[in-house]
Amino acid sequence: QVQLVESGGGLVQPGGSLRLSCAASGSIGEIGTIGWHRQAPGKDRELVTSITAGGRTNYADSVKGRFTISRDKAKNTVYLQLNSLEPEDTAVYYCNARIWRARWDTYWGQGTQVSVSS
Repeated sequence: QVQLVESGGGLVQPGGSLRLSCAASGSIGEIGTIGWHRQAPGKDRELVTSITAGGRTNYADSVKGRFTISRDKAKNTVYLQLNSLEPEDTAVYYCNARIWRARWDTYWGQGTQVSVSS
């Protein structure tokens, strides 16, 4: 069994920062691309950023220059540094990962709430 567990969400004022973590555990053969998605109330889930096994990253235009994704392969953990947060960043943030066990499958975490408000 594989689990992805997000943490680090919370309430922050506009302009503030948060650091989210996504830790993978269980019977894992290999981890491929890991992504962070978010879903705001009444909106579709959207891809925020992703990082490949080789470290290549991509970002949604709305977060470029403010968010940074990184990964610690030894800990099977991916981080998302959120800076200069705006009220529009309020959402539940989910991580997902392509993981090899006997085949490649996509796994999702349960989500962590990020709220930006004064």
